[in-house]
Amino acid sequence: MTHPIELTIEEPLPGAYVWQLLETDDKGTHPRVLSKAYDAAESYELALSAGQRALKSAIRDRVQAAPG
Repeated sequence: MTHPIELTIEEPLPGAYVWQLLETDDKGTHPRVLSKAYDAAESYELALSAGQRALKSAIRDRVQAAPG
């Protein structure tokens, strides 16, 4: 069974961008934080790039841990 993972980018302070990965249940509801940035990035693009790397890593970990 797989659960959707969503990458979000927020700007809690002007010029400070933070990514996070949210995992939802099978219906796409009840999101929980799977992973998030330790430090804010200076631009949306840098936060997006870092978040995409984290997402690829999370997917790779799940594929390797899958039975079969």
